[in-house]
Amino acid sequence: MTGAAGIDEAEIREELRGLRSRVPELTGALLASADGLVLAHETPPGTEPDGLAALTAAALGVGARLSGAAARGDFRELLVRGSDGYVATYAAGGTAVLTLLAGDRVNVGRLHLEGRRSGRRLAGLMPTAPVAEGPPGGGRAVPASAGHAPADGTGRPAALPVRSPGSARPGRRPGDGPRSAGPRPTA
Repeated sequence: MTGAAGIDEAEIREELRGLRSRVPELTGALLASADGLVLAHETPPGTEPDGLAALTAAALGVGARLSGAAARGDFRELLVRGSDGYVATYAAGGTAVLTLLAGDRVNVGRLHLEGRRSGRRLAGLMPTAPVAEGPPGGGRAVPASAGHAPADGTGRPAALPVRSPGSARPGRRPGDGPRSAGPRPTA
């Protein structure tokens, strides 16, 4: 079944189920657009996929800024450890992100290995042409820029395009405003 975003939801769900079978400690998996829209999910009861996708998009922005500020290159993945387990986020092409929920006894190396592999597979399932139609029910569609950015030849998924606050705004120059890290001229 192809969804409104031009993706094959059945193939994506099959990949998410396969991932969960390869990493038994996974309790959930979610694929979302970089702007926080759910594309597919296999989440446990009590988890709100829409809220998780929105928080993932927010975490992407923070992760990308942190990676840039530390001069570590483009965003690839993010791992959060809580008292009851892990939330791992992986780039899945240029416009999607894979979020995995795992228990506290998960083998983190295996989680990364399988999460990265699934991110690459899912990137290959993303549409490469712009999407003109909206989703059923009048919600927001995946942006027309949806389509995975090609891998850079290293086998890693391409980085997600994340706009930093204050960038690309008319009338603003880099360093303007309260987010400037540089010194301010004194009068």
